[in-house]
Amino acid sequence: MDTQRPGVRGSIPRAAFDTPWVRRGVLAALDVLAWTLALGLIIGIRLDFAITDVESASVLRYWIAVGILLVATGYASKFYRGRFLVGSFDEALGLALHVGAVSALAIVLQPLVYPGLPRSIPVLVPPVALLLSAASRWLYRAFRDRSETGGQGELANVIIYGAGEAGRQVANLLRNQSDLAFRVVGYVDDNPGKRHLRIHGVPVLGSGDALGEIAEDYDARAVVFAVPNASGALIGEVQERAQDAELDFFVLPRVNELIGGQVEVADIRRVEIGDVLGRHQVATDLNAIAGYLTGKRVLITGAGGSIGSELARQVHKFGPATLIMLDRDESGLHSVQLSVYGRGLLDNPDTVLVDIRDLESLRAVFAEHQPQIVFHAAALKHLPMLERFPDEGWKTNVLGTLNLLTLAAEFDVEHFVNISTDKAADATSVLGLTKRTAEQLTAWQAEQTGLPYISVRFGNVLGSRGSMLHTFNAQIAAGGPITVTHPDVTRYFMTIPEACELVVQAGAIGRAGEVMVLEMGEPVKILDVAKRMVRLSGARSIEIVFTGLRTGEKLHEKLFGDEEQSRSTDHPMIRTVAVPTLAPDDLRMPTRPDRES
Repeated sequence: MDTQRPGVRGSIPRAAFDTPWVRRGVLAALDVLAWTLALGLIIGIRLDFAITDVESASVLRYWIAVGILLVATGYASKFYRGRFLVGSFDEALGLALHVGAVSALAIVLQPLVYPGLPRSIPVLVPPVALLLSAASRWLYRAFRDRSETGGQGELANVIIYGAGEAGRQVANLLRNQSDLAFRVVGYVDDNPGKRHLRIHGVPVLGSGDALGEIAEDYDARAVVFAVPNASGALIGEVQERAQDAELDFFVLPRVNELIGGQVEVADIRRVEIGDVLGRHQVATDLNAIAGYLTGKRVLITGAGGSIGSELARQVHKFGPATLIMLDRDESGLHSVQLSVYGRGLLDNPDTVLVDIRDLESLRAVFAEHQPQIVFHAAALKHLPMLERFPDEGWKTNVLGTLNLLTLAAEFDVEHFVNISTDKAADATSVLGLTKRTAEQLTAWQAEQTGLPYISVRFGNVLGSRGSMLHTFNAQIAAGGPITVTHPDVTRYFMTIPEACELVVQAGAIGRAGEVMVLEMGEPVKILDVAKRMVRLSGARSIEIVFTGLRTGEKLHEKLFGDEEQSRSTDHPMIRTVAVPTLAPDDLRMPTRPDRES
């Protein structure tokens, strides 16, 4: 998070109190004081201070016994040894149990140590002492929170969007991290039931619709969007409001990217275009995935690429017996090994440098590793390049896939997942045609084996190597212009992790020969993406020029062909279509696909 403290004024000295043994001693002393005050209150209210000498001696012995019990049981149970965060809900429960234990022991000792004690005292004093002890901790927490923010210099007021658990964690981080320059002035939340809520003294100021007015009233300079499970559409909407109000806008990662569900300072970052276009709500059946991946030998082709490397990271989490990462790019293999295992020596059998066009080299890999599951992500994917060099696309995307399918059947591979593209639906480009042919070959091999050999089709992934976003970022950094093919061109988008989660899930539920199609949401205008990226960059004026559709490029991509009938699956974000099979003997490379716009 790009925030630095602009200055620090003198703050209340707390170093001595922050010494552990001092803090624990003070807490024990406060509890003894609470029991003392409670004892005095009950004697005054219940007995009007009218007690005999015998009763006075018993009261004194009771007070001494309670003090010893408080310290002894608190030390033995670690209550005074840092077991709980002071002022937390966990400590409140611990305090209640601690007081209850001391009260019970005090009652047990009464006949032996202070038999003349009035009967009302051991019954009425503990509840009052508990209230006083809790109040002292609340005062300490309030004093600490005030001193932590009051001692900082010029702070920028910030509003937190979302008064849920993540929002509360963000507020605590901003309050307790002395190197951050934000002061939380309030929350906004779209839940009407939270309209008058106060969280640790910080109020919910209204709904997101009033973000601009609230920011102006409270002189806020930034908003932190703390709803990790929000859709990209909602993030984009709030980002627009923040921009209109001239607020800095920060977000949290998706909820499944937060380690242990906990928010850290490093998680709070500026919004990116992927937050707006991605954030699909992916429900994952972990049991189904673990059932076919855990303990299995898994081979991933194209493992050095954007999709392949993310697949490798996700598959690795499920504990395969071996994970073989294959690519013809040694630098890509180095990067993926480093990201998966934390080392990049390239000296282990798990990294394989082979071109999928080379059948005999692939056969040696299959013979050595005996893979049970194959994720086939290796491909040539740049549409205009393949229009210029169609033979290369055919060799890799079609013949390379056929090589893998042949060896999968030869070595009894149990699952085969071919990564396809939306350009295969009613193909108008070399890329689309070669990937469509790969789908048909996969369906044919599934028919021969009866095994779940499937294809998974989806649209553009955000942030992949050579993607539109990388191009736009480079053009913005150079001062423009941004090049867009057509003002009306649209594309489907999904983040790489989301797409790979669904690919792995599709492998678990796909049946022989099916093409599984991922739900990508609504298509997005590329022109709108370019404009939003310019706004996010803070650039004043970047020219956008239109270059015209390239050969083989569609104005609007689609996930299903005109002749395809999609069916639902057990997963809400995965549909399936049947494709005609294509036997290798019938394989031939056409001159060019039919064109359409």
